[in-house]
Amino acid sequence: MSYRLGVDVGGTFTDLLLFDEQSGAFWRHKTPSTPHDSSEGILIGVQAICAKAGITPADVEIFLHGTTVATNAVLEGKGARVGLIVTEGYRQVMQIARSFVPGGLAGWIVWPKPTPLAALEDTVEIKGRMSAQGSEIRPTDDADIRAALEKLKGQGIEALTVSLMNAYLNGAHEKRVAELAAEILPDVPISLSHVVLPEMQEYERTLTTVANAAVRPVVGRYVRNLRSRLRDAGMAGKLALLRSDGGLMSSEKSEEHPVSLLMSGPAGGVTGAIWVGKNAGIRNILTLDVGGTSTDVALIENLEARRVRTTEVGHLSVRASALDVKTVGAGGGSIAYVPELTGALRVGPQSAGAVPGPVAYGKGGELPTVTDANVVLGYLPEALLGGTFKLDREGAKKAVQTIADALGIDLYAAARGIIDIVNENMFGALRMISVQQGYDPRDFALMGFGGAGPLHVNAVARLMGSWPAISPVSPGVLCALGDATTRMRTETARSFSRLASQTTLEELGGILDEMAAQIGDELVAEGVAKDDVTITFEVDVRYAGQAFEVPMSVTRDDLHTHGIEWLTGRFDEEHHRLFTFNMDSEHEIVNLRAVAMGKALDLPAAKLPQGNGDPSAAKLRDHELWMDGAMVPAIIYDRSKLLAGDVIPGPAIVIEMDSTTLIEADCTGAVDSVGNILITLK
Repeated sequence: MSYRLGVDVGGTFTDLLLFDEQSGAFWRHKTPSTPHDSSEGILIGVQAICAKAGITPADVEIFLHGTTVATNAVLEGKGARVGLIVTEGYRQVMQIARSFVPGGLAGWIVWPKPTPLAALEDTVEIKGRMSAQGSEIRPTDDADIRAALEKLKGQGIEALTVSLMNAYLNGAHEKRVAELAAEILPDVPISLSHVVLPEMQEYERTLTTVANAAVRPVVGRYVRNLRSRLRDAGMAGKLALLRSDGGLMSSEKSEEHPVSLLMSGPAGGVTGAIWVGKNAGIRNILTLDVGGTSTDVALIENLEARRVRTTEVGHLSVRASALDVKTVGAGGGSIAYVPELTGALRVGPQSAGAVPGPVAYGKGGELPTVTDANVVLGYLPEALLGGTFKLDREGAKKAVQTIADALGIDLYAAARGIIDIVNENMFGALRMISVQQGYDPRDFALMGFGGAGPLHVNAVARLMGSWPAISPVSPGVLCALGDATTRMRTETARSFSRLASQTTLEELGGILDEMAAQIGDELVAEGVAKDDVTITFEVDVRYAGQAFEVPMSVTRDDLHTHGIEWLTGRFDEEHHRLFTFNMDSEHEIVNLRAVAMGKALDLPAAKLPQGNGDPSAAKLRDHELWMDGAMVPAIIYDRSKLLAGDVIPGPAIVIEMDSTTLIEADCTGAVDSVGNILITLK
């Protein structure tokens, strides 16, 4: 039998989903995260879920993992000390950047300029120069390169970046530096700009390569440690990590190219939502992934997630493909407080995290959180994780009472105020990826997942006008499901920079074919069968003179059939949708990318037995919760006993091992054929 194990490490819980590829059976598990060493929580979870399934870790053929290690290294400033080698005259490339100052007039007065990942004292120049056409103007000098490397060695750098002018066209000089660096700095990982990002724009190329170098030692240690501990536990299968763009890469490749992992964590939820949507027959989805620390949102149109060419983590914006995911500091662990200066209630972004966690968890937490507010209001029953995790409701009340006292209102009004504010924060993030991108949220369903997503999805759907609000099967481990069901992916890029009117179809097609052959071979080398490799292309187009471009997905057949005019026409349509206008300027083709993907896992969702519409057989007990300004009667249901076609009138709570779904008073929840709860207005 063939088993796949998806693991997603969050700030509060580590989620695991194991499934049998042959039978379609799956098992799920949640365990508290171990922030000091994520691999500890992972191994605890692996042992537990394998025991549930009656197998050993040795039976797992592939281990698929979404991680925030690279993200956290950037956010916490714990990346490696990076040495940077640049072309003579370009030592300040990281400091000059793009001279961007946010905030409008006089914004520079209060804007703390981020510290570059490669410090000026760790940046050195070397002789040699390539032309804008890729030919050598001046050769490099080995003695000069050795002197630069010796200087960096003396300063104790932990990673090395080489980013030379026009190297994206000809990487010969960078390769020579790498050869000498291997002699002088044998234990230091080396990142070359023409390998990491072979595109024009020297600052973006340098920044991306420096970011790759900064997280390489951290990610490398984590991956090697995890791989070693899994091997010690008996797991001999393949280890793959989730990329920011929703694909998979081997653990060995991730050690070389960790900049592709910066949004690895949130990507799992999006790929899981696509799987749910495909099986439920819902093609347009807004995702609401609510964890313990943050909420991630994304837009899926026609079962395709929006991708962007930049990955943003904190102040860092690198040129690497990623799913278009926005993150806000709003989660179950977000702390509520009332500043003395304003006397107004605030929620987040500070989080109680996994340790000590919300007060209701009984692990030493003292500050009121969103989870505590949900417990006080009765939205979250006193037991989680199938009854194995007991909640302290009285402790939660005492914590939230501090907010009520500070505001001069009663306990339940304070708790509801906390929930309303965190819902508004989620609403704001969703508007950024829908309304601000030219999409009408009323054309989309809203899917809530993560441990706390189904608790909030009903209320946020009301704010967005996005119906139905969906609570998918196993919402608490959907990110792990996404990790387990996605496919191998890799890409390569090349700058083109030519007017469309001066480009022939034969020339463009020839370059794309060459890139396709290269990228296909790379995926085959990672163990994907040649017949299972699918290749698509992206072409960045802009109006001549613009400072930005719009990526267009194309196939080789489309280009061959319709020509370059079809491509520029598609660009005009997309530009008008995004910006509401077009220009009379000529079109310019800027960059080309080839994307290779392995075979998609065809995993159908299990069908539920058909019911008669009456959910009473799944009723656990009567309940009371606070809604619309008063305590109202409600019913708690066991999700595992619901049948297809059951209709649940609100107010109601549906509990399961990994999450809790809230259906509000004027709504109903209908169970579809595969077990999703579709919430709509009555």
